[in-house]
Amino acid sequence: MQAIEYSNRRQKLMSKIGNGTAIFRSASQAVMHNDVEYNFRQDSSFYYLTGFNEDNAVAVFAPHHKEHKFVLFVQKKDPLMETWTGYRTGVNAAKEQYGADIVYDIAEIDEHLPQYVAEADRLYYHFGTNAGFNNKILRLFQRFVGRYDRDGHGPLSLEDPMQVLHPLRLQKSEAELDAMRKAVAIAAEAHQWALDNRKPGMYEYEVQAEMERLFRLRGGMGIAYPSIVASGDNACILHYVENNRQMQDNELLLIDAGCCYDYYNSDITRTFPVGNKFTAEQRILYELVLNAQLAAIEQVKPDNAWNTFHDAAVRTITEGLIELGLLKGDIETIIKEEKYKPFFMHGTGHWLGLDVHDVGGRKTGETWHMFQPGQVITVEPGIYIRPDFVPAEDQPEVPERWRGIGIRIEDDVLVTATGNEVLTAAVPKSIEAMER
Repeated sequence: MQAIEYSNRRQKLMSKIGNGTAIFRSASQAVMHNDVEYNFRQDSSFYYLTGFNEDNAVAVFAPHHKEHKFVLFVQKKDPLMETWTGYRTGVNAAKEQYGADIVYDIAEIDEHLPQYVAEADRLYYHFGTNAGFNNKILRLFQRFVGRYDRDGHGPLSLEDPMQVLHPLRLQKSEAELDAMRKAVAIAAEAHQWALDNRKPGMYEYEVQAEMERLFRLRGGMGIAYPSIVASGDNACILHYVENNRQMQDNELLLIDAGCCYDYYNSDITRTFPVGNKFTAEQRILYELVLNAQLAAIEQVKPDNAWNTFHDAAVRTITEGLIELGLLKGDIETIIKEEKYKPFFMHGTGHWLGLDVHDVGGRKTGETWHMFQPGQVITVEPGIYIRPDFVPAEDQPEVPERWRGIGIRIEDDVLVTATGNEVLTAAVPKSIEAMER
């Protein structure tokens, strides 16, 4: 991502906060166990505004300040610590590389931060998981409020900047879409490999290992989220991640796996036979889920309300289950009373971007948000009939031949000026493509 991209984002944020000051803290280094740490992953909002990929850093945006509108606090260079934990950018290089008006040593934050808050009329800060820093900001705010009668300036309100930032993150720029297309292309190759190479007797982790190898081999950062490689009954578990079962003929394999590229993510699910062909019941339910997904995708277009694509999927699946005798009753009543939910219990999609479940509102009060060009959403209806399936009240028992089938189909869809673009269209999903 070029420096101008981050600069444009900062300018948009500062134009929204006016005479306020916004403070963002980096992610903290997380511990896996004892003294072993996870690979560092920067906070998405911090990265969105700075591109800075180190921990123990703070970004300050003070558009009202005469000299320093973008301020960074970072760790100073320390050759001894860098020998253990990796190179640091340092104070001097951070100013040059990341476009800040001034950069300070993070150890000096108590000394320098107040000058960027003193003339602000509002303080923007999102309370995160770092309790110590949360308390630092709260004490700073209380200090200015307590002195307002004497000094006549300083913030009198403390607000969450995410209400300003999230709508900006929701609208993807061309640079962001380019990164997402690369994440999609890498994941598409991996899904195609799985489709081409699956066979009875393989273990789920063999498929997982090769797909994730391709994520890194093709330049991705790795997985966008823990990969789901679920065969047989495991496909009925929405967030199954053990991936340790041997796959058998006449079963389905559900793979929900995405790649992360330059912090941007893809999110793709495909379901296909472990062997060569669907069974009769698998084929019927697969076609039903596919039709529901296609109906939902049609509703992803400018000025359509968020709930329309979910409603389209629900109606298609409910109609199909009624025709199959797996649900009974008036369709409107079934939908209103959500008696389809034992089969389809989750939403039809979510925003996608720097976070897999990306930021952005779905509704304000009782009003659904409208799709706008530049937004990216997943569309992922499914049907899941566990071996121990329990129907909704007053609904029929499900015959054994339908049990143990789990199907989900997921694509990443960009809202365009004239409709939508399925970013993941290169990944096959027709019945003919799933069989061999």
